[in-house]
Amino acid sequence: METLTERKGIVTAKGKPVTLVGPELKKGDKAPDFRILDTELNEKTLKDFSGTVKLISVTPSLDTSVCNRQARTFDARTEDLGIAVLNVSMDLPFALERFVQEAHPVRLKAFSDHREASFGTAYGVLMKELRLLARSVFVVDKDDVIRYVQIVPEMTDDPDFRAAMEALRPVSG
Repeated sequence: METLTERKGIVTAKGKPVTLVGPELKKGDKAPDFRILDTELNEKTLKDFSGTVKLISVTPSLDTSVCNRQARTFDARTEDLGIAVLNVSMDLPFALERFVQEAHPVRLKAFSDHREASFGTAYGVLMKELRLLARSVFVVDKDDVIRYVQIVPEMTDDPDFRAAMEALRPVSG
């Protein structure tokens, strides 16, 4: 089995440092593949979203106010864009279905990485100590090239919504 990179000093959880597992992805990198589950337990991969711009909103758990706000904000701000908006968390698909029933997102789809942590380890946002995903945002263009990366330094803080939306402008044309 392949040994995964561990990175420290990037993220804290309520002020306590955590270890991120996986590579440090940068703007211009090819987006790695992943295997995540939708709310009906169907497996999805990067290929399921090929040919479209993707805003990937990564949250520790949609059962928290900050994560819920992050998902709802990205859904509202992307409603008129012809892009795929994915929210990925370690929440069980059943919890994600509850979020969908309550929030009625227009563009955002909720996905679970709980089974294998495939997304978290491929994108370098799995918090080892908590087995949750670090709050982050990725913008991936139609050719699956990463155009924007933000890993939020403190897990309980909001992402920079404006910067993420500005990063979408040139690729969502």
